[in-house]
Amino acid sequence: MSASENGATGERFEEHHDALLRFLVRLTEDPDLAADVAQGSFIRLLEHPPREWSRSWLFRVAANLARDRVRIQKRRQLLLFAGRHRVPRADPPAAPDAGVEVEAERRALAAALTVLSTKERLALLVREEGFTQREIAEAVGTTTKSVGTLTARAIRKVARRLQAEHEEHRK
Repeated sequence: MSASENGATGERFEEHHDALLRFLVRLTEDPDLAADVAQGSFIRLLEHPPREWSRSWLFRVAANLARDRVRIQKRRQLLLFAGRHRVPRADPPAAPDAGVEVEAERRALAAALTVLSTKERLALLVREEGFTQREIAEAVGTTTKSVGTLTARAIRKVARRLQAEHEEHRK
C-alpha cells in the first residue's frame, strides 16, 4: 500500500471512526466488541481497500464483522455466563438523579430493536448516523426505492413494541 493510500485511510479513520463506533455500539450493544470491530473494519480497509471508497462500504463491512463476532460471542456467553445479563451503554452514563429514567428508556429501546430483522435494524442505525437513502441502500444491500419502506416498517415495529411496553407498565 502506498503512502498516499495510508494517508487516505488515516483521514477516513479520523472522519468516520466516531460515527462507526457509535453505530457499532448500538448494533452490538457491547462497547468493547464495537471497538474491536471498528478497528477490524479499518484494518480491512487497509488490507483490502475497495475499488470505490464509500462510507456505506465501511459500515457494511463493520456490520458483517459485528454479526460474525456477535454470533460467536453469544455462543460463548451461553456457555460461560448462562443466566447473567449485561446490558451495555451506547452513550456515557447519565447523572445519578436522571439515571433511572434514562436507563429504563434505554432498556426499552434496546428491547424494541430486537423485534427488527437484521436489515431493518441496520437501516435504522445507519439512518441515525445521517446516511442518505443511497448510502443506506448500499449498506443494507437493497435498492434505494425500498429504503423508505424498510425504515418506515422498522419504525412502526419499534413504536408498537414501545407502546406495548408502556401499556404493560401502566397496568
